[in-house]
Amino acid sequence: MSRIGFKPIPVPDGVEVTIEPGNVHVKGPKGELNQIINREMEVSRDNGTLEVKRPSEKRKFQQLHGLTRTLIANMIDGVTQGFKKDLEIQGVGYRAALDGKTLVLSVGYSHPVRVEPEPGIQFSLESPTRLTVSGIDKQLVGEQAARIRRIRPPEPYKGKGIRYLGEHVRRKAGKAGKVGA
Repeated sequence: MSRIGFKPIPVPDGVEVTIEPGNVHVKGPKGELNQIINREMEVSRDNGTLEVKRPSEKRKFQQLHGLTRTLIANMIDGVTQGFKKDLEIQGVGYRAALDGKTLVLSVGYSHPVRVEPEPGIQFSLESPTRLTVSGIDKQLVGEQAARIRRIRPPEPYKGKGIRYLGEHVRRKAGKAGKVGA
């Protein structure tokens, strides 16, 4: 049994939470987010915290309990601190550049690949081979980072490609590493 759903969600100062049946709206210093939730899940406010309660012990509501609590907690974290994903590019001649808000990737294709940010997403470059995807919506940040990684995923022989910062890529031995009979 998961215990995540029973944890209260602290609401920091400067964050407004509006609770309606089937909908939670969070407004904070970095922006505002809206989340549709199951109408039967009960979200209540109590002395600067939010609590999520399930209507019964049915399996469906046990599954939704932790999910609903985590979605609301991520919304509150997003409007106060924001989320970011770091990516690194490895390979000779592989690099990234910003053209306004558009990310331009040179990753071994015959043409540069242009990536437009979703609304609410920002790209920033620390170096031509390190980029950061940031925003207030955790799901959207992760999806945008995954789409960028999908343009040229790391390959197992030389390790060239786009990967998450700190991601380990299992390497394979090439032809010379094979032992013949």
